[in-house]
Amino acid sequence: MATYLRLGEILLKEGVITQEQLDKAIKTQQKEGSRIGEILVKLNFVTEQDIVAALGKQLKIPYVSLGSDLLKPQIDSQLDILIPKEFALKNLVIPLSRNMSSITCAIYDPLDVILIDNIRKMTGCEVNLVVATKSDIEKAIDQFYGKRDLLKQAVKESYLGDALVEEISSEEELSIDRLIARAEEAPVVKLVDLILKQAIDERASDIHIEPFKARISLRYRIDGVLHEIPPPAKHLHLPIVSRVKILSKLDIAEKRLPQDGGFSVKLEERAIDFRVSVIPTIYGEKVVLRILDKDKAKLDLAVLGFDKKQLEDIRKGIHSPYGLIFFTGPTGSGKTTTLYAILNELKSPKENIVTVEDPVEYRLEGINQVQIKPEIGLTFASALRSFLRQDPDIMMVGEVRDLDTAQICVRSALTGHLVLSTLHTNDAPSCITRLIDIGIESYLLMPSLILIVAQRLVRKLCPDCKEPYEPSQEERQRLDLGQDLIYKAKGCDKCAHVGYKGRICVAEVMLLNDALRDLIVEKANSQKIKEIARNNGMRTLTESALSAVKQGITSLEEALSATLVD
Repeated sequence: MATYLRLGEILLKEGVITQEQLDKAIKTQQKEGSRIGEILVKLNFVTEQDIVAALGKQLKIPYVSLGSDLLKPQIDSQLDILIPKEFALKNLVIPLSRNMSSITCAIYDPLDVILIDNIRKMTGCEVNLVVATKSDIEKAIDQFYGKRDLLKQAVKESYLGDALVEEISSEEELSIDRLIARAEEAPVVKLVDLILKQAIDERASDIHIEPFKARISLRYRIDGVLHEIPPPAKHLHLPIVSRVKILSKLDIAEKRLPQDGGFSVKLEERAIDFRVSVIPTIYGEKVVLRILDKDKAKLDLAVLGFDKKQLEDIRKGIHSPYGLIFFTGPTGSGKTTTLYAILNELKSPKENIVTVEDPVEYRLEGINQVQIKPEIGLTFASALRSFLRQDPDIMMVGEVRDLDTAQICVRSALTGHLVLSTLHTNDAPSCITRLIDIGIESYLLMPSLILIVAQRLVRKLCPDCKEPYEPSQEERQRLDLGQDLIYKAKGCDKCAHVGYKGRICVAEVMLLNDALRDLIVEKANSQKIKEIARNNGMRTLTESALSAVKQGITSLEEALSATLVD
């Protein structure tokens, strides 16, 4: 009774209820025996949010809600084992994370000292609390335990063999009807759905489903690194591949040739696209699904990782009335995301923007996007020729792959169009020498080229567990680290014990000036171009990465693995 009265006193002190309302609630409680908070809500004197906000303020405990993404337990941290679902539901508590000997839980009634003591005994950990409403905790419990139960059950069922699907050899040929029937069996449909959903929840960019002699490998690429996931049984490989093919509208009977396709799903009111690639291997078909979640993609130049001067130079280049702009770097360096962020910033009713891509990764409102189809003659070059008859202001070319495409890009830039594209070179200066090497005349390149950006992606240190690191004196001198405090990865529940969470871009931004244009005419080598660009204030990829290290954003190990030391 004292616990309930204390809650009433807190609400009274915070001005949430009056003394008259509290007295009425206490009388009702004496008759019904319910909790005072539930009675106050039932009498419409307060809302659940009023109660938890007042408790959080008085007890100095953070208040979290489902909509803030803070009420989501850490994946793969064994929290569902520490606190079982039945206990969580009965006591309105959900574990959020564990760090060494402490566990953080969201709770509806932080005044229930017996419950807190039970959690401490059950987990063997000290308990850190946050408060949340009853309805939010119930929804969070359903999402967390429900998803894990389903995934565990689906994987477990996949090993039951004949109870679900008969064992077949990888060489066995099945009719199309049988392939479709197997792919649409309930366990297979559920398993594929859960594989996709878990990948989205864990921020994966790719899903790899790979067949080997006696097993399937299932991996998610998260922040650029592949992570093993408990795989289904080997005999479900063919039905899973067939299911993905059906979704992607691919030929399920063709197992000898590579195929590409895609499909879309709707999850929590947001559309997510999957780009699918299937290739034949000696043990069967390998499937890779690229996840394209536009709502989570950072299509904003200001948040990609460029520093202030780099951002100023990029914006100076992209707001030019005409010219040629290149983004360079290896596959997976974030070039396409940067291009989309630029188009997002440039789009306007006053501008006619057209793109030609392979493939179209994100569909942008207000921009005309074209998917190339070489099999019918729709190539980058042929699309660009047609674009010039469409009165464009800005053109984006997914990639310059040959001399024909490069020449059209240069001519378009010289005739009053802003052209953006990508090229595979290791740094910005090499872009100039590459274009000259493939056959672009230097006298045409010199007046058309206005900006080159080379970039890489580096993983960000988890802010909750990063720890100081003391490099050697030789490292400090060689890498010009000064006496800045350097951090390294450690690993905790919030980052799935990886030590990193999310990625940012590091870049070198080369805005062309007269000195650099003179070097183009002279056909100078990339080292000379780099030297002059640095004298003009360009920060190299390595310098950009080491700057992120000094700011505590990434680790020295990550910075050096992503860039070459100058």
